[in-house]
Amino acid sequence: MKNTAATFLQMKQRGEKISMLTCYDYSTAKLMERTGVNAILVGDSLGNTMLGYPDTLSVTMDDMIHHGSAVARACSNTMVVIDMPFLSYQASVYDAVINAGRLIKEGRGNAVKLEGGAAVVQQIRAIVDAGIPVQAHIGMTPQSVNAFGGFKVQGKGEAAAKQLLQDAYAVQDAGAFSVVLECVPPKLTALISEKLAIPTIGIGAGAGCDGQILVYQDMLGMFNDYVPKFVKQFANVGEIMSQAFKDYKGAVQNGSFPSAEHTFAKSDCSCAYLTQLAAEL
Repeated sequence: MKNTAATFLQMKQRGEKISMLTCYDYSTAKLMERTGVNAILVGDSLGNTMLGYPDTLSVTMDDMIHHGSAVARACSNTMVVIDMPFLSYQASVYDAVINAGRLIKEGRGNAVKLEGGAAVVQQIRAIVDAGIPVQAHIGMTPQSVNAFGGFKVQGKGEAAAKQLLQDAYAVQDAGAFSVVLECVPPKLTALISEKLAIPTIGIGAGAGCDGQILVYQDMLGMFNDYVPKFVKQFANVGEIMSQAFKDYKGAVQNGSFPSAEHTFAKSDCSCAYLTQLAAEL
């Protein structure tokens, strides 16, 4: 059965944990689909992991549509959520609805995600009213990295914790079907998860959330520009890939690849004909 926004709510009500991973391409999404992971986020983190940007701010709508549609083509059961990139929704409610619609129509997503709390409730409400499920994202919101002065834990101190709880209620009241909590102290995330009717999805927010998400290159050891503290590497696929690339290079250089088993059957042309052809050329 296809995972949907309703699936998320039902899982929270049953006390079942929700699993999400980021993904940006068809082949990897096919592998994830086989595992039964509940949802894939086509995150604007592709700016870092796929495009080599130092942050997510340079990612465009066309980038998100390109990668989102590739992932969506691989997913029959997995819910596909696509990030709304920087300045695709902040400027106006109209922009937010139009761009969210593009991610659904052209990107083939099942839902969109946008960053911000009370400041973006009008956008969330309008997108939901247009029939598009919205996943909210509060706490450390990477698109606001310049305003935050870097990647920092959010919700520390009484005033900041109160503001984060208010933001969580605000996005829920606006119609978001779930909310990502990033880099938030675990006691606060547990409280928010308890108080909200909608599911919370944590990243660097402890085990008290209703689900978890990680960037797949981080959890597979494929991205080493920096490794966030909250990442657990479930396999060192990056090292395996590097060794395979080295082995390939060596096999090409020493002539062991390709061998006879990697070539096609004998030619329809006779050796005599090929010799004659070479002489003519």
